[in-house]
Amino acid sequence: MSRPSLKSVTLYSDGSSLGNPGPGGYGGILEYKGKRREFSGGEAHTTNNRMELRGVIEGLKMLKEPCAVEVVTDSSYVAKAINEWLPGWVRRDFKKVKNPDLWREYLAAAAPHRVHATWVRGHAGHPENERCDELARTEAERQKEQAYG
Repeated sequence: MSRPSLKSVTLYSDGSSLGNPGPGGYGGILEYKGKRREFSGGEAHTTNNRMELRGVIEGLKMLKEPCAVEVVTDSSYVAKAINEWLPGWVRRDFKKVKNPDLWREYLAAAAPHRVHATWVRGHAGHPENERCDELARTEAERQKEQAYG
């Protein structure tokens, strides 16, 4: 008996921080068969890379069943880690790796899925990437306003 094929989902994601570290936000779009769901969030004190990764984690957590997920990101850090670096990091138990807490959280969120990442150039007119950037920056500004008035 063959396994049923997985639903193909695209997860567009971006992160932003105002200062590095500073107030930050992430934004994402989940897309399946033409239906889209936007999401965003943030933290008062974070880094750009943490927000880039947080967007992917939160998007994966929203999926209710195992899926084939194409992550579209303008973060080469996130794309290369997902596609190339993670097996080595796991073997080394994340020694000398930044953000090991989030990478462990990513592994747990990604476990039911088949995930591949595609890098796109940021601020180059990619409509979904531009929208994710807008969501992330809006959230970062909101975090800044809450933290600093």
